[in-house]
Amino acid sequence: MTAVLRVATPEGESGRVLSSNGDYLFRYHEEARAQASISLLMPVRVDEYRYRELHPIFQMNLPEGYVLEQLRNRLAKMVRVDPMLLLALSGSSSPIGRVAVSSDEVDALLRRQQFPGERLEEILAWDGTEDIFASLVDRYILRAGISGVQPKVLVPEQSGAASQRFTSKTSELIIKSGRDEFPGLAINEFLCMSVAREAGIAVPEFYLSDNTRLFVMRRFDRDEQLDPIGFEDMAALMGLAAEQKYSKSYSAIAKAIRLFCSPEQVQGSLAQLFAMVSLSCIVGNGDAHLKNFGLLYSDPTQRDARLAPAYDIVNTTAYIPEDVLALDLVGNKSLLASRQGLLEFAGACDVARPEEVIRGQLEALERVLGRSTELCERAPNVAAAIRLSAGPYMQTFG
Repeated sequence: MTAVLRVATPEGESGRVLSSNGDYLFRYHEEARAQASISLLMPVRVDEYRYRELHPIFQMNLPEGYVLEQLRNRLAKMVRVDPMLLLALSGSSSPIGRVAVSSDEVDALLRRQQFPGERLEEILAWDGTEDIFASLVDRYILRAGISGVQPKVLVPEQSGAASQRFTSKTSELIIKSGRDEFPGLAINEFLCMSVAREAGIAVPEFYLSDNTRLFVMRRFDRDEQLDPIGFEDMAALMGLAAEQKYSKSYSAIAKAIRLFCSPEQVQGSLAQLFAMVSLSCIVGNGDAHLKNFGLLYSDPTQRDARLAPAYDIVNTTAYIPEDVLALDLVGNKSLLASRQGLLEFAGACDVARPEEVIRGQLEALERVLGRSTELCERAPNVAAAIRLSAGPYMQTFG
């Protein structure tokens, strides 16, 4: 049996993706323009792109973990839940990036759903007995345009005219929750992302709910008019399946930046990459894998790609005390060995004074933890793990 999905970008119809005899094929329309390319790796051409698995750009937003489990529970009795259905679902409801994927089957499914939107203030201030995250998942689980193992849901925002940025389009929120086996996870991400912001690393807008159970972030793959812009994570840019997100090195990301970023964006993107990797080492983030780095661009013909803001920074040693780095850092994955590895990695990123960057991040960490006493008391395991991870850096660079 052959399944066919429609693929489009803001620049127009692109082509069709097919599942046939165990292979996945993507074919551009004969009239597709260069601007309608779906990936920096897949320019418009006459020949089809054939893969044994879904093409990396199509794997990028597929649901994982909790979201995938919830989707299966919701849909198993109605439709066959296979990669093509998941691709159409993740590509139909405001997916991350600029590539939309649709099918008649999923269009009919979504037409039966209501996505009314939520007010950010109400989500952050929720204090009812009902689990608001479970309620949000129940209402918005079919808007599955974002990957990741952590429980999360993509929710349209209801807001006043002042925060709509003078556009009729709807902004959206990525709402994350933790599971019982990861206590304090929302506080964890809020603290780590706050350190990144304090240290001058570009980050999206983010919030912590008043009850400290939800971490909320605005999506960053939209322009000022809330129109979609290109985003590809490093796994997709390297032509890798999502499950290969731990297979490369931070130096490979630096090479990808040199290859894909515009000349005027290379230096700034490399400096940002170094800052993101060094901060991950300092706060004990053992999950900074290929899918947690990506590039933003307007369209594939503009040559204006740049490194995306930092996202998904969390301390993992609070839950896995002996955790290691997600990717190879100059021949090593040890968090303990990362101090020397960072100084070597600075060369690959053309960072002349890495010690100053690291010292600035340590100072930012102290400021954030110093003014977050109540959060640290609510999640003492997280605060202790972050301080323990940063300790060797304090000794070496403080």
